[in-house]
Amino acid sequence: MEAGAAAGTEPAGEAEAEAAEALRLLRIEPSAAGDAGAGRAGGEPGPCSRNALRKRRRWLRVLAARRGKRRQERQRRRARRAAAHGNGDGPGAALGGGPAGPGPPPPRRGRVPAALATERLLRARAAGPRLCVDLGVGGSMTEKESGRLASQIRRLYGANRRAARPFWLCLTEFAAGTPIYEQCFRMNDGFAGYLMDTTPESYLDLFPLEAIVYLTPDSENVLEDIDPSKVYVLGGLVDESIHKQLTLRRAREQGLQTARLPIREFMVRAPNCRNYHSETLAINQVFDVLATYYETQSWPAALRAGVSSGKGYVLPDPAEQAETAQRATAAQGNALLCAEELQEAPA
Repeated sequence: MEAGAAAGTEPAGEAEAEAAEALRLLRIEPSAAGDAGAGRAGGEPGPCSRNALRKRRRWLRVLAARRGKRRQERQRRRARRAAAHGNGDGPGAALGGGPAGPGPPPPRRGRVPAALATERLLRARAAGPRLCVDLGVGGSMTEKESGRLASQIRRLYGANRRAARPFWLCLTEFAAGTPIYEQCFRMNDGFAGYLMDTTPESYLDLFPLEAIVYLTPDSENVLEDIDPSKVYVLGGLVDESIHKQLTLRRAREQGLQTARLPIREFMVRAPNCRNYHSETLAINQVFDVLATYYETQSWPAALRAGVSSGKGYVLPDPAEQAETAQRATAAQGNALLCAEELQEAPA
């Protein structure tokens, strides 16, 4: 009887822990939950009590769903490891499993060991390239837009941390008391520990003018390569709220070089019902393009990684691309032949 009672208290204790976690996430004091229970026992509960209980039940369902997803993911990983070791072509077989047992499991896809990521980031800090997010350009953004920009900064930092050849990041004009400052610390867990520079100063005060390249979709210059000695600047704006040529005007007023991604040169417009085609990308999408190109030295691969189909641009069909290249080569050959004939012609 006592053993059965003790066993019965374990789920209850676990349920109490889950409820406490749900209340913590909702920032509801445990006393409020106690008052809700007392109100229900003594009489009709107040509106606040009903809201607290409803939120508590909802979060318990959310936590249960998360546990189920984690359990299924663990089962899938075990099945993949078992299949790899059972077939003899997993890491253990390659390293010679033998009596010592199989080798260590492969690292999780998409994850980089913390020490390796830190080493790569510090190498980029010393040797470049550098990428600055200009937060001084978005002074008129609403609180909602600032929240979206903070989320894009988080995704940009995460992608940079996973990159094989990362950039060194810097947030300029990142001043305390501004909406983006508050949103970054509110929405991004561990933001204070991000391995990057944050400063209230302008990039104009940090780097020589000849080293700065402002990336803007309105520029007439095409970005052909990434130079580690350069500092690339992105306008800290949410892509839906960008005003036409705002970043281009800012760069010109400051006497800076400008460049745009080679979207028009490597991609074609895709027909869509809205006839919508835009070269304006979110800052994390621009970074995906830059990081992929810096690693692969392939603009088609880079644009495929960062430009979503919703922008109205797609890479051309490989056969069509080969035909275009063949036509360009033939045209170049004809031009050379004409030049030679003109040189050989008598005066």
